Amino acid sequence: MSTDPHVVPPWAPAANTGPAATTAPAANTATAANTATAAADGPVAELAAPPAVVVQILATEHWSLLATRSMLWSELMSRISIHLTISSAALVVLALVGQATAFGTGFWVMTIGLSSAILLLGTLTQMRLALGSLEDYRLVTGMNRLRGAYRDLEPTVVEHFVTSPSDDFAGVSATYTLGTRRAMFFQAYSSTAFFLACFNAIVAGALASVVTFVAGGPIALVATLGVAALLGYLGAHRWMMQRVFAKVAAYPAARESA
Repeated sequence: MSTDPHVVPPWAPAANTGPAATTAPAANTATAANTATAAADGPVAELAAPPAVVVQILATEHWSLLATRSMLWSELMSRISIHLTISSAALVVLALVGQATAFGTGFWVMTIGLSSAILLLGTLTQMRLALGSLEDYRLVTGMNRLRGAYRDLEPTVVEHFVTSPSDDFAGVSATYTLGTRRAMFFQAYSSTAFFLACFNAIVAGALASVVTFVAGGPIALVATLGVAALLGYLGAHRWMMQRVFAKVAAYPAARESA
């Protein structure tokens, strides 16, 4: 083998003798030129998988996100159902204790204890629901991004989409509303999170009223503290959801800058 690298590059096979050996430098030069041209053309020229394989990969990811979202909401609905079941059972227990103690001291102690437990469980469930809403938003964002990839592969499919192929806040909101115009007020205050917040706020108000009544406070103070606790709990829920939505709105920009 020749030791001249310009004649026989390191990656070339061993040199042959005869007429074929004179064509090796020209063939190697052509290969290097083709490699340089492919590198200059960018990622499109280097794409190894055909479009059909790319679609299969995207569809697999899409189904994975759908399955994850289904399991997420199954968990959240189970948590809410467990909480409401425990609350209903607590009311039955209070009714039985009230009959057994003639609504005496034992009844009020049981009322305060069960109300505190229900409020604690409800608050934990609400916190999980808020985090689940953030996770659901990111799952929908990912599915919108996959639709954008489908659109890039075949632009004519966009007219058949019911949901949005855009992963920004407006696009994800359009997916949640299935392309219809809906005020954010109705979207927020008709949600499962707000329903659970109202339930917990009622429990908080009732607990504050019972504690004030047992402590010997006047009826006006009982009502005032009950309403204040209810409104305070709703205000805390509003503050928490605003923080969640602030993270949601900034998610695509944060992902791009990461």
